[in-house]
Amino acid sequence: MIRTQSLKKKKNFCPLCFALWALLLLSSCAFPRIIILKDPLTPEEHLNLGVAYEKQGELDAAMKEYKLAAKKLPGAYLYIGNVHFQKKEWDEAERNYQKVISQEPQNADAANNLAWLYYTKKENLDQAETLARKAIELNPVKEKIYRDTLEKILQEKKAGKL
Repeated sequence: MIRTQSLKKKKNFCPLCFALWALLLLSSCAFPRIIILKDPLTPEEHLNLGVAYEKQGELDAAMKEYKLAAKKLPGAYLYIGNVHFQKKEWDEAERNYQKVISQEPQNADAANNLAWLYYTKKENLDQAETLARKAIELNPVKEKIYRDTLEKILQEKKAGKL
């Protein structure tokens, strides 16, 4: 007698379990879930992806990748500055070049690019000359590139004095 009652309880329990399981399944499908994924790319990979986008002229996509890289890689601000330069957003380009220089004082490319920005804007030419000379001193391997910047600045300064 006791055994029969126990089996009856099991019969009644199973439909209840099924109903709860079905309710749980339906409720999990009905509500949107927020899933936070860890970024699978490294900062260097974001930087490389940004360079690829930039080469294809997709500056906004490049900027997005550079900004993701800049969270952990301060040198990425140089690339952000370059995109702003291409968009003729001079103040933003200058701010990003200066950010790189303040965080990585030995970054010759940032010094050269800021010098080139000043040359392009035809302002701060004395500071541009100092930056171009510093770039040559910091990275003699790229002297030819940096010297071109310096020579353009010196020509502009000379033309301005005439």
